[in-house]
Amino acid sequence: MKCIGVIGAMEQEISRLKEKLENVKITRKASMDFYEGNLDGKRVVVVKSGICKVNAGICTQILVDLFEAEAVINTGIAGSLNKDINIGDIVVSTDVLQHDVDARIFGYSRGQIPQMDAFSFQADEGLRRLAVQACCEVNPDIQIFEGRIVSGDQFISDKKVKDDIVGEFGGFAVEMEGAAIGQAACLNEIPFLVIRAISDKADGSAQMDYTEFESAAIEHSVKLTYKMLQKM
Repeated sequence: MKCIGVIGAMEQEISRLKEKLENVKITRKASMDFYEGNLDGKRVVVVKSGICKVNAGICTQILVDLFEAEAVINTGIAGSLNKDINIGDIVVSTDVLQHDVDARIFGYSRGQIPQMDAFSFQADEGLRRLAVQACCEVNPDIQIFEGRIVSGDQFISDKKVKDDIVGEFGGFAVEMEGAAIGQAACLNEIPFLVIRAISDKADGSAQMDYTEFESAAIEHSVKLTYKMLQKM
């Protein structure tokens, strides 16, 4: 691949990956700093997009247009939507969708983006297999799951809201960027994968759990992403 793009919403999700890069060049675009360098002989661009879907979508498009990224990996943390997925565990995306899109008044299904054929955006199977293999090597003490990740411009911390999302979309994890990255990647016809370590249960305990377990969850996702990049 000419270039692999790695996106994290927050600085702590990508700081250790930036440290691994060699011969780094920094390009600033749309108030984002793109760290371009070499990692095990590969050209990698690591960037903090900022939180929420618009930031993530813009960031992905810049990776494609300016750096000719041929694959995009989104790494970070999320809330669990599945009782079997515990804090610290990893979810890798089979597909992603936006839970806060609602054009049902025009006859679309909830979550369906009007005038788009795709209901959800499919992650790359090869990247997913590679992520699972990498996680088993570097995070042997946690569980890894493959499933749908849903995104919206909300931090989910209410059990009723969580139950509504699960009832409508299923899903294994909920966060605020992945579906925008997946949509932008699919529009550009490049492979993508969303990797999420669970920081909270997306219910009434979410804010407390997030504060306590954020760092440990990020450690798991960063270790997986780095090993995955080494294997690509």
